[in-house]
This record gives sequence, C-alpha cells and structure tokens, in this order.
Amino acid sequence: MSADATRRRFTQALLASSLAIAVGKVAAQGAVRKPITESGAVADGKTVNTAAIQATIDQLAAQGGGTVVVPAGRFVSGALFLKPRVHLHFEPGAVLECSTDMRNFPGRRTRIEGHFEDNFTPALINAKGCDGLRITGEGTLDGAGRPVWDRFWQLRNAAKDPHNFPNLGLPRARLALLEESRDVLVEGVTFKDAQFWNLHIYNCQDVTVRKARFLVPDDYPQAPSTDGIDLDSCQRVTVEGCYFSVTDDCIAAKGSKGPLALEDRSSPPVEHIRVRNCVFKRGHSVLTLGSEATIVRDVLIEDCEVGDVRVAHLKLRSDTPQHYEGIHYRNIKLAGKSASIVDIIPWSQYTNLLGSKPPQSTVRNISFTGFSGTAGTLGNIAPNPGQTTISDILLKDFDVRLGDGELHATGVGNLRLENVTVNGKPYTA
Repeated sequence: MSADATRRRFTQALLASSLAIAVGKVAAQGAVRKPITESGAVADGKTVNTAAIQATIDQLAAQGGGTVVVPAGRFVSGALFLKPRVHLHFEPGAVLECSTDMRNFPGRRTRIEGHFEDNFTPALINAKGCDGLRITGEGTLDGAGRPVWDRFWQLRNAAKDPHNFPNLGLPRARLALLEESRDVLVEGVTFKDAQFWNLHIYNCQDVTVRKARFLVPDDYPQAPSTDGIDLDSCQRVTVEGCYFSVTDDCIAAKGSKGPLALEDRSSPPVEHIRVRNCVFKRGHSVLTLGSEATIVRDVLIEDCEVGDVRVAHLKLRSDTPQHYEGIHYRNIKLAGKSASIVDIIPWSQYTNLLGSKPPQSTVRNISFTGFSGTAGTLGNIAPNPGQTTISDILLKDFDVRLGDGELHATGVGNLRLENVTVNGKPYTA
C-alpha cells in the first residue's frame, strides 16, 4: 500500500472515530432529562414560570447538557433562552403558553424583518449558537395570540395610513427564534396562535422541520403576521410532513431589503431548500419570496396537498435588488376555489429607495410540473417595469379546473407551457 493510501485510510479512520465520539457525547448529554416541575414550574395555566423553566435550562447547561422536559399540563412563560447542548422535549398533553404581558419579554437586540432591532421583543423560545439542537415531542407551543391580534387591528385601523402601519408597531412575541445553529431538528411539535411569526430560523444550516403543525383558529379571519416558517438567510433546510393552517405565509424565504441589500453580510442567500409531503390548508401562500429577500435559489417543493392557498408568491420589491433562481414545484394536488397558482408580481408595501436609483432584479428558471385539482386561476406574472428581468418560466403537465382559466403574463422571456389542460381543454399562452 502506498504512503498516500495509508494516510487517506488513517485520516478516514480518525474522522470516523471523532464522529463516533461526538455522537456519543450528544447521546450522553441528551440522556440527562429534567422535567421543569423539578425547578418549581406549575401547570395551572396562569402562573408565569419563566424563572423556573430557565433555571432548568441553566442547570442542565452547567452539567454539560441534557433535555428539558415539559410534562403534560399548561405552563405559562415569558422569554426563554436555550443554551448549547440543551434540548427541549414535550410530552403528550404538554402546553408551553406564551404570556401576553410583554413585561415578561424584555427588549433585546434581535433579528426581525431583514434587519436587527436593538430593543425588540424576543421569542418565547430563543436559541443561538446551539448546534445539534433538538426540539421534539407531541406537545404544543401556544402563543395565546387572540387578544394580541385584536389589539393589532385596533391600532392599525386607527392609524393615519393603515396600509403602511408597521408590523413592529405593537410588541408581540414569536413562538421560536433559532439563530446561527447547525444540525437542528424540530419534530412533532404543534405551533398555534402565534402572536407574531411561529418559527423563525435565521442564519442556520442543515435544519429539518418534520411533522410539525402550524395553526390559527378557523374562526379568526386574519391573524396578522402568523407566518408558519420563516427561512431567513438559511441554507440546507428540509421541511417534511408538516401541516399549515395560518393566515399569513405558510413558508417565507427571507433576507435583507433596500437598495443596499446585497452589501448586507448578515443576510446570506437562502439556498438548498426542500419542502415535501406537506399539507397547506390555509394561508397566503405555500412559499413566499419576500417581503424581505435578496437572493433565493435552489428550492424544491414537491408531493404536497394545497387547499385554497396560493402556491407561489414571488414578491418584486422596487427598492431591493433581488435574484430568484431555480425555484421548482412538482406533483402538487390542488383543492381550492379562489387562490392563484403563481404570482410573480410587484409588491410595494413599505417601499423606500432611500434616495437611490431603482435597482435591477432577476427572476429565472422557475417551474411548475405535475399539477392537478382545482384552484382560482393560473395567476399573474409581471415585472417592475425597467427593473426586473423575468425569464425561463415553465408550466408542464397540468390538469386543473379553474374559475379563471387565463395566465396573465407580461414582460416574460421564454414562457413555456407544455401539456397544460385547463377546464378539460388544452391551454397555450
């Protein structure tokens, strides 16, 4: 055996050994389980248990790691901060409820809407730099959002310009904010009635969200900003087997915004996203690019069921240079009445050029393949005039029934329709 081959084998063996040791350490850390009740948490639905639950987290972290266990019952809490090697598990019937008293969420520097706010409401669950994090179980994160939503609409409706009333105009908590972490798993947990976004994932890599549920009550017409999952500047994320019934974006790809967005080093591209075997019952769209987004590429959404939810919403901001490429949808079953399948259109809310000239944007290589069922319309494709280049859009293998059977498209290069049947008849643009 040559010296090079020997070195390669040695290196491979060393890497395998190191991985085995690392896995063993993670397993050992996770094996230490501590119920929050041992630190005094009370499941009465009214006691604010922030101190007791945080004490459980801190004790496990001091011991080298472990799993915080939320047992059956309703535990109210303010902002909690997970630490490296500390995981969170919900037993069946466990509910961790978000306090609606914002004094339990003291302001701190946090990522929100494509930038950092120095004094903004943290999430109920906060985790930063927690590689290998596991949030699992059959329990529920409950945002107790209804009174907060009511207050938001009161303030917005009373504003001078309700359309531009800022989402940050009312302090309210997200359910979970995971930041700057690798190898993360969120599995089995129900996210419901979020005051703001449900699951905000920022600058993370190698994340899996599996068999989670994101819910807003069917009787509440529009709970503001209740996005299911916000993929903010993340890479290599898989969302599988999840259920969405919300009143904002089910999944949103986010980054930065404004004319200098491409210079923002805190907002790397959203890349290598896989969404599969999910059910989208209610929401603004299956996947929205924006409201804050710069570069989004290599996204595949497949084998999903979609109710009265727009499938694709690519927001084109006139104040932000955007590059959307390699976004693909395939094998989608539709069961809606009014929503469109694709909207690649200008979006002007909160636009601010900051005195700069309008930037250029590109949308290309977007495909929709294997669609069946019912929806409202094929949709709309249009650029910001003079700013957006849209090309290489493919609709293929459609057999759909629509209220409006037209695709309203302008300013698109290489728009292709192949084997598209609408309302029982072949359709060509």
